[in-house]
Amino acid sequence: MIDKKDVEYAAGLAHLKLDEEEKEKYTEQIGEILDYVDKLSELDTDDVVPTAYTVPMKNVLRKDEVKKSLPREKSLANAPDEKDGQFRAPKIMSD
Repeated sequence: MIDKKDVEYAAGLAHLKLDEEEKEKYTEQIGEILDYVDKLSELDTDDVVPTAYTVPMKNVLRKDEVKKSLPREKSLANAPDEKDGQFRAPKIMSD
């Protein structure tokens, strides 16, 4: 089950600012979604033929072409932080 601390952590990773009401709301909604996914995993699918393999699949790829890129200074202009000409981001730590 998900708790408010999990919602706060995910919101922090996404740089979302949630008030207490939103934290409670999203904790409940995400919990309901996860409960539903758990319920689906209880289904017996042993005799169900996967449909993904009956549809012809084809990768559509474009030709890889070298093109002129954005100048480094321009691409870093809106970066919240940069070091030595590269984007700099905080570490993502998990508990």
